[in-house]
Amino acid sequence: MNPSIRDVAKKANVSISTVSRVFNNPESVNQEMRERVLQVIEELGYAPNPFASGLRDNRSKVIVTMIPDIRNSYYAEMLSGIEEVALSNRYTVIIGNTIQNEERFLEYVKNFVKMKVDGLIFASTEITEFYQKNFEALKIPVILASTEGREWNLPSVRVNDYQASYEATAFLIQNGHQDIGFISGPTHAPIAGRERYEGFLGAMAAHELPTSEQNVVYSEMSFDAGYEAMAKLYAKMPHLTAVYAASDSMAIGAMKFLHEQGLEVPRHVSVMGFDNLEISRMVSPGLTTVAQQIYEIGKTAGTMLFQAIENREEELQSVTIDHEIIVRGTVRNRRLMMDGGDGAFRVFV
Repeated sequence: MNPSIRDVAKKANVSISTVSRVFNNPESVNQEMRERVLQVIEELGYAPNPFASGLRDNRSKVIVTMIPDIRNSYYAEMLSGIEEVALSNRYTVIIGNTIQNEERFLEYVKNFVKMKVDGLIFASTEITEFYQKNFEALKIPVILASTEGREWNLPSVRVNDYQASYEATAFLIQNGHQDIGFISGPTHAPIAGRERYEGFLGAMAAHELPTSEQNVVYSEMSFDAGYEAMAKLYAKMPHLTAVYAASDSMAIGAMKFLHEQGLEVPRHVSVMGFDNLEISRMVSPGLTTVAQQIYEIGKTAGTMLFQAIENREEELQSVTIDHEIIVRGTVRNRRLMMDGGDGAFRVFV
């Protein structure tokens, strides 16, 4: 039979409430008594788990990852990287799904204060003064993942979204496309929205190709939103030869719309995405996309968080994770077509 809290209290010669306070409010128990209770806990094996092992140094052995959309597979991969590091440090990971709602975020913060979590990884949402003030109130290390907080000198892990988007657009241009439509994320989103949009504009300008509201549609970053955005883009720009979407989910939604119009990808319209989600290699043809090392972003953010937990005085530097273009089957080389070839890439990753 497993030992109970009564067994601990009896052997340590204290009340049950004292044992409870050692777990939940250790500062309220004098050091001598606290040490005696902890010794009995260890002897009896009452709490043989990471939480109990953290009591001596007043740690909960819990970290939190806050994400804006738990339905998005991007965050599943990021969380896998975070969890690997957490488990190696014998920590538990709690997920907070904020849906980018400030009231919901505040409810989470209240609970985290009660739970005395040891650290926080905050993903993707723009860092405003509201978030920064609440980070400070938590008084725990905070690491940003796939977003940044330069104004407040918060350490972050992310790709260079501007450069990655620039290279994605340049890839289409180098393959003979000039009439390129862009399905952008919301430009109020500082990373996946604004920076990828600006990267598209930068590449178009560098190659002296015009851009206007005719070849850009703004959308939420989901499959359904990508489908609807492609319908709007095609209505404005029926002559387009290529579409670049700021996320894979949007790109696959765009592919579905094109298919329903009787347009073949890439024979009639080339499509490019961003993220390299697992589904991008499952669709047919496989989606050509910009690959973020999403798992590595999570793993690096987790590693940085534990560095900060162990040494709060250490000033951590932000980290940029490499990206690459993964060529699959949705981009056609128009220059080869003009030379008499079929122009279709045949490289699958």
